[in-house]
Amino acid sequence: MTKKKRRNKKSCFKMFYNIFDKEKNMNKRKKQKARAKIIADIHEKDSMILAEIKSRDEIDLEIKSLKIGDYLIGNTVIERKTTNDFISSMINRRLIEQLNQMQKYKNKLLIIEGQISSLFEKDTGIHPNSIRGFILSIITNYNTNIIFTKDFQDTAQYLTTLAKQQIKPKTEISLHSRIPKTIKKQKQYILEAFPNIGPKKAKLLLKKFKSLKQVFNATEEDLKEILKNRTKDFKELINN
Repeated sequence: MTKKKRRNKKSCFKMFYNIFDKEKNMNKRKKQKARAKIIADIHEKDSMILAEIKSRDEIDLEIKSLKIGDYLIGNTVIERKTTNDFISSMINRRLIEQLNQMQKYKNKLLIIEGQISSLFEKDTGIHPNSIRGFILSIITNYNTNIIFTKDFQDTAQYLTTLAKQQIKPKTEISLHSRIPKTIKKQKQYILEAFPNIGPKKAKLLLKKFKSLKQVFNATEEDLKEILKNRTKDFKELINN
């Protein structure tokens, strides 16, 4: 074999190697992109929650200084409070300030960690109804969801689950998850999908008109015997 042929042979092997190497790197990058990610504020670095999250291989954890919230997962900002923190931040109004800052995000979540009963103990110095009112205010006035967790492990599990949901492909929810097997039941099932038509009315309609086609083609006058004042709404839904 001449030197020229040997060089050409080596270049061929090199070319194939590069192709497979690139494919391998692309697959690696895809796997990395699919990892669930949690961004935690630097002030949480010594918490048991992060130690719990770090022990899970499927989570990509980043620790950095966050201006708002304790955790950031996708477009959700999360503020975490122990039950004691919640009471003290309620008294000094620190939580109000944090909730206002969180409004910059689409989704807002407040995690209250610890025994719920401890929020309403007498030594908190706050009337239980005031605490209940404040919790309701957080949900309604600040559009912030609240999750109560038992401990740091429970909190870590919620954060991990939320992070995993971010990488799942969004699928439309089917309204027909359990379709009956018999044709008779399927007809009834279809009619029951209409507003204000329950099993009783669906059965009466099929008994009178025999088929779905005849039910849909029936006049308002014919339908009134069964649907009463709902007849007009039913016909409008079919025709529009």
